[in-house]
Parts: sequence; C-alpha cells; structure tokens
Amino acid sequence: MLHLPVLRGGRPYRSLEVRRLTDLRTGAAIAELSQANPALIAKDLAAATAAGARRALRAVGVRELLAICRRAAHLFATADLPVGGDGELQSPEAYVRQLSATCGLPETLCRFNLEKVRGVLDGMETVLAGLTRGLDLTVLDTGLGTEDGRSLSYVGQADALGAILPSNSPGVHTLWLPALALGVPVALKPGREEPWTPYRVCQAFLAAGLPGEALGFYPSDHAGAAEILQRCGRSLLFGDAATVRPWQGDPRVEIHGPGWSKVVFGEDEAPQWERHLDLLATSIAENGGRSCLNASGVWLPRPAAPGAPRGRELAAALARRLAAIEALPLDHPEARLAAFSRPQTAHQISDLIDRRLQTPGAVDLTAEVRGHGRVVEVGGCTFLLPTLVWCEDPDHPLANTELLFPFAAVVEVPRAELPARLGPTLVCTALTADPGFRRELLDSPWIDRLNLGPVPTSRLSWDQPHEGNLFDHLYRRRAVQACG
Repeated sequence: MLHLPVLRGGRPYRSLEVRRLTDLRTGAAIAELSQANPALIAKDLAAATAAGARRALRAVGVRELLAICRRAAHLFATADLPVGGDGELQSPEAYVRQLSATCGLPETLCRFNLEKVRGVLDGMETVLAGLTRGLDLTVLDTGLGTEDGRSLSYVGQADALGAILPSNSPGVHTLWLPALALGVPVALKPGREEPWTPYRVCQAFLAAGLPGEALGFYPSDHAGAAEILQRCGRSLLFGDAATVRPWQGDPRVEIHGPGWSKVVFGEDEAPQWERHLDLLATSIAENGGRSCLNASGVWLPRPAAPGAPRGRELAAALARRLAAIEALPLDHPEARLAAFSRPQTAHQISDLIDRRLQTPGAVDLTAEVRGHGRVVEVGGCTFLLPTLVWCEDPDHPLANTELLFPFAAVVEVPRAELPARLGPTLVCTALTADPGFRRELLDSPWIDRLNLGPVPTSRLSWDQPHEGNLFDHLYRRRAVQACG
C-alpha cells in the first residue's frame, strides 16, 4: 500500500504509528499516513535546528528563492513527483484522483485548485510585492537597506512558520507558500483528509532546488498541532470557530476561521438586483462553497416606499439559481459540489439548519423550489445541496451563519443600520456607487477586504492580501540609524 511519510527537514521518515486514508465512496484504503507525535515535533522544532534551517534559506537569497518558486510551480502542475517513501511517483492526474477520493472535492475543482497553487508559485514576485507594498526584497538578504535615502531594516519574528491546515480546499495552501520565498522554513500539519497537496508542494520544492531543511511535514493529532503552535514563533491556524477559539488573541497565531463574507447592496443598486444574480450565485457556490471567501450573506437596505423591490424577491430568484446546481459523481466533468468525507456531518449540518428554521423569521426558499430535502447520496457520496434562506429578522440565528457548503442568507435591514449590522466580515462586496455608503464601509473596522463594485467575494487579487498579511506576521520593521 502507498505510504506517505513524515518529512523531517525534507527527508522521509516512516513512523510506527500510521493512519489509513480511504476512498470516501467505497471505504477502500488508498494510503497509509505516518503520524508525528509531539516529542518528534518538539525535537525537530528545537531552537538550534530551526535557526539552522533559517540560515540555509538565507544563504540561497531571495532572488534565487523566487526562481525556485517558478520552477516548483511547473513541477507541481506537470511533473511526476515522489509520493510515499518507497520510490513511487505521482502524476498530476493521480494527485487529482487521490485528492478527490479522500477530501470529497470533485475532480473538476481539484484541477481548479491545482491551477491556483501553480499560479501563486509562478507569480510569487507579484504576491510578495503585494505583501510588502513593493519593498526591495534584497533587504531580507542583507538585513539593511535604504528607502527614500533613509536606512531600512526588518527583523524576523520566527525561525519557522507553523501551519495547521484544513481539508476543505487545496486553495488554502496558497496562504503559507510565500513564507518560503521570504526565507522562513515551514512546519506543516496537514488536514486529516488532505495531506496530498502539502506533500506534493514539498516534493515540487525539493525537486526545484529548495534546501530540504526548510520543509517539515507532520501529519498528527490535536496534540501535535498544539506542539507546532507552541514551538513556532509564528503560525497560521485554519479551522472552525471552536478550533480557533483557544488561540484568539495570541499574537503568534494568525487565525483563519469562518469568514462570514457578504455581498451588500446600496440603495442605488438594490432596485437593479436582477443584473447581479450571476455574481451572487458565484460568490456563494464557487469552489463548492467550501471557502471562507464564499458569501454566507446577502444584505440589502429595507425599502421605505411601499411596493419597492424587496429582498424576498431577490432571495426567491437566487434560490432558483442555486437549486439548479445538482450533486454529481466526483469524476463528472460538470461536478460543482463537494461531498462530505463523513456522511453524518452532512446530516448534522442539515439538522442544525432545520432546528434554527423553527425560530420564526426565516424560510428555506431552495427547499420550496426543489420540493425535497437538502441531503442527497450520489455515486456513493453524501452531499448537501445549496441552501438559500430568506431572513425577515436580521437577528435570526441563520442571518449570520457560515457552513461548509453553498449556504447563504438574504437579509434586509434599515439603511441606517446596515454597516453596523454586518459584524465580522472577511470579504465584503459592495454593490453601490453612493460615495457616502462607500465611505461608511471603508470606515468599518469589521471588514477585512472590501470589493467596491461587482467583484465576487471568492475572487482574489494576489497583490491585495486578505485576512492578515503574512509578511507583517513574519517580519517587523526595526528602527536603525547607520553612520558611515
């Protein structure tokens, strides 16, 4: 059977403790995954070892690291790369099939995310320009530079970046990739069902010439994850609200939890809602609705004039769009929905929605269109069908709920209350040309990323970082005066 080892400084290590990866359609074993215990992780992340890995990257230099990223991009997307510790090779198509089989993302979306990872690696110089606001990166090699005739210095905050990764979508791996180009080694704890992408990325980097010391791949349990978060000076943590809650407020840990992203209408655009239906459907359902960037809310100002277009009309039309998305087998060329690796999770989420719908003030409009439940089984997999809820009450428990499938609520509130009502919002797409409303949204401390105009919440521009800035997380500017 295929065996994926731990990577310790880029070198494979077979652990006595293993966990099986199975095909969620059949239950057949696909691979065994070595497990790293906390003691092993602690040994590898000891200060001297991590500092040595950092020095190895610094010796390469940032310009060569960018060249390595470009080579790794090509290899990740096109090459047969080592998989497992016994000389097996994995083609890009095998990667897509294995990834889909264990995490439930259809093969179409696995390829979409493969291209996303390739694009970030290939365009790393543009990504770093966005993260650093155009900084001359040679300052990271020398430790000292100049800007507008003034001395400039940045000091690293950590010898390694830890990353506790999810299984929902391979696209999240684009967020830790810049660390290597910035000269910071990584310690990766992969998601339970998705070790394939970080392992393949590591192999692409090794084949491209990156020093192996910079790469740690540690499949583990919660104790192993906690060890990485404690040992690494800086980390990224992906997870649901319960997972990230204990680490809220820890400056060493950059949280990537629920996004509660939204599309917001101004009074000027609300009457023209029909022309934005494609944007709304894309924001909610792209990538199977599995991303924190997917919209979980559509918010409109409540009309004052009798007979004016209301949110219920928009919600009904959007529900018809979303209800047309079918669950298809994972290898179907038009598949757009992801399956759940644990069928009981899909049933639990559906039951949660139904319980909250018992509170007056909300209705599932997609259920009215379909005429049947939202949990379906297709091709041996369990799916949740897209769900659109109309909330008359902005305080309804479903008005600000985020779930791991295409789910969203349409909510109306008085215009004066709208900005304050949004709450934490990773991405807000504002459909308005009203300068006053735009300024209110620009002033909102709740919004991390603001799209002014018809940009789907799920579309990123890599020169505009979202949900924290990895460069600022890894480096801080230091005051320096140099004479002579």
